[in-house]
Formats: sequence, structure tokens, C-alpha cells
Amino acid sequence: MPAAVRSTGHPHLSTVLYRWDAEERVLRVSSTEDRLKTRILRRNPHTSLHVDGGDVWSFAVAEGPAEVSEPTVSAGDDIGRELLALAPGFESREAEQAFLEQAVAEHRVVIRIRVSRLYGAALDVTEGAER
Repeated sequence: MPAAVRSTGHPHLSTVLYRWDAEERVLRVSSTEDRLKTRILRRNPHTSLHVDGGDVWSFAVAEGPAEVSEPTVSAGDDIGRELLALAPGFESREAEQAFLEQAVAEHRVVIRIRVSRLYGAALDVTEGAER
């Protein structure tokens, strides 16, 4: 769930699919040009991504500046290929091509969060312990 700061000062939160590149320390998120989070991050790139762990006590938060790509404009362009890398595997070249064409039709962008701070918590809770 990424958080961005709206002009009112309140956070804008939404659920997203993301891909973490540990080597680059970059989170990539697919969005569309017309989404509120895209417009907010173009204006104010400060953002955080909260990820739930396997239980109520586990989580991770990644913070850093976001950059929003231009929309993909041609099926298979660089942005389209970056979006394709975020998606699960495709069964055929035709399915991959259909994805790339749909990304253009939806004006898809890539939000890249360059993670400068990463933190979280995991408490060892034994089964049956009081909470």
C-alpha cells in the first residue's frame, strides 16, 4: 500500500502490485496516467510503501522519492517492456503483445520508488500466547 501526501496534507493510500529490485533498491509499481496517486507523486514525490507480513506483527515499510515515467505510447517501447517485467509470465507471444497493447490503451506508467529507508518489525509470537 503506497502512501502519498495530498494537497490537504492527508495521506492518499491504495493497494497496488509491486516488484522489488533489491540490487537497485527500487520498487516498481504499475499505474495509469489519470490516477490520483500518479498526479500526487508528480507534484510531491515523497512516498512510502507499507507491506503486511505473514501475521499482524510483521510488516515492512520502504520510503523514498518516487519518479513517474511517461506513459507507454507504443506496444513494446521501453516503458511497456518495464511494465511487462512487473506482470506475471505469459503463455504466448500473443498474450504478451495483447498486454503491451492494453498498457498503451490504458496510458500505463511505471512508478519507481528509490528506497532510501527500509524498516520493519517481526515479533516472535508462540502459538497460544496472549496478545
